[in-house]
Amino acid sequence: MDVDQKRMYKLMAQVIAAAGHEIRLAILDYLKDGEQCVCDIAEHVEANRSNVSRHLSVMLNAGLVGQRKDGLKMMYSLRTPCILNITKCVTGVLKERAQETREILGSLS
Repeated sequence: MDVDQKRMYKLMAQVIAAAGHEIRLAILDYLKDGEQCVCDIAEHVEANRSNVSRHLSVMLNAGLVGQRKDGLKMMYSLRTPCILNITKCVTGVLKERAQETREILGSLS
């Protein structure tokens, strides 16, 4: 593996890590319907605003979300909606794993 590939994998891992928290996944999913303020995001994910702001900061630094100021409110949106494909992929993995588990358990009966 060459140096550029290693750098690319490191950058990719940073993006994946930025999405890899249950609150962040919930935020990303909520933002699929459009731009939202921190107050609405916090209410939706049932977390306090400061906690949500910290999660948004991680995702902002990774390039997953964008922000803009609207009066006194800070508004957030998906910068790259394709990040939602990762949740579809993970759901597929979970379904496959569940099927394998059912098959194993079925063979034990």
